[in-house]
Amino acid sequence: MWRSSASAVISLMLLALQPAVAAAQELTWFDLVPPEAQHMIGMPEPMHGMSDLADMMEGEYGDPAVQMEPMAPVVEDLHGKRIKLPGYIVPLGITPEGKVDEFLLVPYFGACIHVPPPPSNQIVHVKSQQAIALADLYQPFWISGEMQVDLVESELANAGYRISAADVEPYVY
Repeated sequence: MWRSSASAVISLMLLALQPAVAAAQELTWFDLVPPEAQHMIGMPEPMHGMSDLADMMEGEYGDPAVQMEPMAPVVEDLHGKRIKLPGYIVPLGITPEGKVDEFLLVPYFGACIHVPPPPSNQIVHVKSQQAIALADLYQPFWISGEMQVDLVESELANAGYRISAADVEPYVY
């Protein structure tokens, strides 16, 4: 009996010594811009409907194929931090089942497709743990994972950040 009690105590002590998994730090898109560069951000207001997109597209943002700032300054202190960020998905990789598993996370609907891509410090390249149905792309998502400060180039736009093995969950507003 003494051995089983001692084993239980030792097991509990070992568990207490293990580092706890850090909780994700919830960020906003402005947190991805260094303070000295925040005056340069010209992002549209968040949109949640197609009628908002039509209003915005009336010549306000120019050529949808040209990225605003492909080499925008980033926040180096975010490297290696576990973060949680809301945004919209722009597909890059589609599985044989027709689901998205690699994408650009952007701060507003239509970025990189209907309007010019935002600055690279407002785009996160993501590879997700679970693929997302294409039908769900109109809605925003929370993306969680370890942030890497890393320039990633794609056909659509440069991203100033990267998250691999990200967790994805719908954003409810």
